[in-house]
Amino acid sequence: MFARITGAAIRGVLVALLIAMPSLLLPVSATESPEIVVFMALLGAVLTFAEYFSNYPSFVEFRQAPPLNRMRFFSFFAAVGLLSLLARHPLDPTSLTALVHEVALRLGAMMDFAYSPVQLTTLMMPAEVPDALVLAVRSAAGLSYLLAALAIIAFALAIRIGNWPLGNGAFNVWVNLPLFDPTTGGDVVLRLQRDGRINMVIGVLLPFAIPALVKLGSGLVDPAVLAAPQTLVWTIGLWAFVPASMIMRGLALLRVAELIAQRRRAAYADPDILQTA
Repeated sequence: MFARITGAAIRGVLVALLIAMPSLLLPVSATESPEIVVFMALLGAVLTFAEYFSNYPSFVEFRQAPPLNRMRFFSFFAAVGLLSLLARHPLDPTSLTALVHEVALRLGAMMDFAYSPVQLTTLMMPAEVPDALVLAVRSAAGLSYLLAALAIIAFALAIRIGNWPLGNGAFNVWVNLPLFDPTTGGDVVLRLQRDGRINMVIGVLLPFAIPALVKLGSGLVDPAVLAAPQTLVWTIGLWAFVPASMIMRGLALLRVAELIAQRRRAAYADPDILQTA
């Protein structure tokens, strides 16, 4: 009981810190509506604590199949922190912000090639915005996209090298996939494979589709709002990590489907298992 309370509390504090991080790292002049930030941080902490304190799953997937959720969270945590330092550099430069700015600037330049997602983020910007804002968006996009790609690669290695999720013991479908009903919709393996592939396809396409949609809807959405530091941090961070999270979820679902299929083959090959079934 004590371990569960402690773990849920630590997770809640980390979520609150993630939500409040841009406001904590940016200068006071660049922060907006601190009371809303505090409310959202407290709300996120309470919801996270309630989810992980409960014995029964509600909506968080793979909560007992580490390190998937930890990789998702800490990679996004690192991205928000680095993007906040990047956005702080023009307002209150320090040696740390200068280092982050230089690294992000080079990453953005390296990833700004034809038809890349980073290039599309710069092309969605209106022609009248300052060049400094376009460079800031490109640098933020390059940094976020690299961190998201590293998170995906790390999880793929955890599957193949770390034998995820079996390295942590038996995998409980009900606890780790609370929104998935195995009793409806046809064969479980086929459904998991279909959902996994759909997630991966959408995750791959979203970084390309979002800038195109913003460009098409320029009358409704003004990309120039990225000049606000907090807007830049959250917009670019979510642009990179929502698709990455979907790709990682797709890999996880395909892995679960593979394990179920292996279990079936083993069961059909062993007469003793068939007799006890």
